[in-house]
Amino acid sequence: MKRVLIVGAGKGGSALLKMVYAADQMEVAAVVDHDQTAKGIQLAASYQIPTAMDWREWIERDIDMVIEATGDELVLDELMQSSTGKTVVIPGSIAYLVASLLDEKDRLLRRIKMQMVNQRLILNNIRDGMIVIDNQEIVQFVNKSTERIMEIPRKTFEGKPITDFISQSRLPHVLHSREKEVNQQLILENGKRLITTRIPLINADNALIGAFAVFKDITEVMTLAEENTDLTEIKTMLEAIIYSSDEAISVVDENGVGIMINPAYSRITGLKETDIVGKPASVDISEGESMHMKVLKTRRPVRGVRMKVGITKRDVLVNVAPVIVDGKIKGSVGVLHDVSEIKALTNELKRARQIIRNLEAKYTFDDIIGNSQEMRLALEQVKVGARTPAIVLLRGESGTGKELFAHAIHNESDRKHNKFIRVNCAAIAESILESELFGYEEGAFSGAKRGGKRGLFEEANMGSIFLDEIGELSLHMQAKLLRVLQENEIVRVGGTDPIPINIRIIAATNVNLEKAIMKKTFREDLYYRLNRLPIYIPTLRERITDLPLLIDHMIEKINQDYGRNVRSISKEALQQLKEYHWPGNVRELENVIGRAMIYMDMNEEEIKLGHIPDLDTVKTRSDTFDSVTQQQALSLQHAVEDYEKRYIEQIYQQNNYNKTKTAKVLGVSIRNLYYKMKKYQIEKSNLQDFS
Repeated sequence: MKRVLIVGAGKGGSALLKMVYAADQMEVAAVVDHDQTAKGIQLAASYQIPTAMDWREWIERDIDMVIEATGDELVLDELMQSSTGKTVVIPGSIAYLVASLLDEKDRLLRRIKMQMVNQRLILNNIRDGMIVIDNQEIVQFVNKSTERIMEIPRKTFEGKPITDFISQSRLPHVLHSREKEVNQQLILENGKRLITTRIPLINADNALIGAFAVFKDITEVMTLAEENTDLTEIKTMLEAIIYSSDEAISVVDENGVGIMINPAYSRITGLKETDIVGKPASVDISEGESMHMKVLKTRRPVRGVRMKVGITKRDVLVNVAPVIVDGKIKGSVGVLHDVSEIKALTNELKRARQIIRNLEAKYTFDDIIGNSQEMRLALEQVKVGARTPAIVLLRGESGTGKELFAHAIHNESDRKHNKFIRVNCAAIAESILESELFGYEEGAFSGAKRGGKRGLFEEANMGSIFLDEIGELSLHMQAKLLRVLQENEIVRVGGTDPIPINIRIIAATNVNLEKAIMKKTFREDLYYRLNRLPIYIPTLRERITDLPLLIDHMIEKINQDYGRNVRSISKEALQQLKEYHWPGNVRELENVIGRAMIYMDMNEEEIKLGHIPDLDTVKTRSDTFDSVTQQQALSLQHAVEDYEKRYIEQIYQQNNYNKTKTAKVLGVSIRNLYYKMKKYQIEKSNLQDFS
């Protein structure tokens, strides 16, 4: 390391001190100046370098180089004469030149640094991304836009191969080919699409020092371009779909002016496109209000609104939905359904449901509505029964849902994939009940089919059979049924050979079997066979807390059946229903809710007190109990039967003695009504005389 003595601590000396102090191969031995306040002296002190006023004190101290920075020729001559052969003396003029060059260097460095800062600032603020790599494919620079587009921090890029981040990058190819690639498309791993230009970096000596890429994110631009390109095609496609649809469709703008209808709409209404397009939305309505205008006003869809449209006043159901774009309503779309077609389809559906209903159980325990303690107890018992092969006897008043339980038992059992046969013992005439249950052989009676016929017990083999109203069987049929239960076999009418069967029997009755045994109308031995697993289904008045749940379920079901949009029931209406004693149980409740919804306006969404039909009830339960107390001589069964008789008579009169309408209102089959009227000896002439 060379030891240097600097003589002169002025401006030039100070610059030389900085230069020598920064050099790795030089050591400043001392700084000399007769002015101890000179800038160089103070700088040396900050560097902890010795200072002196006379250079003669240091010239003999193993100095390799003396830099004369005073600019005085006498001082230079003295230094030259006093220095030994190994000491090099550098004149002041050269020192000044070096100092000037150093100052110029500093200025240039500051300018270069400023330019670099400005360049980096510009590159970081342009929207285009930029990546620079060296000739080893290592990333040297990325700007902020690259960080945004790539969704990777800049620090992660620098110092790593470009292919670590962009596996399909062609910058390495540009390095090897030395040819630029302009406006090339690239899709990143994050799904963004880029347009990029790649250029090799070649210096003045034609040496390859790296490459850089400039790219623009065109994802949004391309998406918008594709949307604009496809807009006409989409519009044409949508129009084709609407025109080819069998559904009658009309479209209006935000002002309710017609802009499109399809041929199906013209077919139903009898109106042409010129009659609708450009005209108010109400132009096609014969009876009712415009649902298009209602939807545009409320911004809410409407469904199942009944009205008459067109020249022929065609009866239709209307569904209308708003068209909302970016929170603004742009129009509405309406679909018409011809009620006559719906009726035909509904009748077909009912027939199909009837067929299916006779072959399989359609309800499960999830369909049984109720959280009351009484209903939970019944459900627990019936679930236990469903998992055993034992005969289940469902007991409870008419309308409590015994058939629903029977369906659920079958679907919960290991026989659920086999048939479920329903038999209403009271609805089939005694003369044909035996042949229906057990079947018959060819020639068993006049009119018998050739080859005979399988009975319902045979049809239910390996499955379940539900014997409803079993208490209404005659003693003769009870004896036949007892044999089936004991022997697990049947004999067809007119036949002699027993046919083995494997079935699960579920029976139901609303009759007091114990009392029937006392009256000798029900066999005691059959009773003990059937009563192994009796389950009592609570009446609606015993589980009145389930009323809100049941009503909600019925509203939803009737909405689907009748195309309504009812959502709830008012507190006042619910309270009145809670105060009623419900002799007809859940069946009567469904009848009341159905009648209320039928007479509601199509646009109403809440069942109000005024919608509830006259229940003809005792106002409070205490009144009911008082009435029972006054008739202590009557049993509960007699009281129920007496009320049932009077209720049937009342409905029969209200429907002008029309039995079909009466059965519909009561929610029972016509056969069951005939049976009840015969049981209670209800005749039109008697009622007219009584009235």
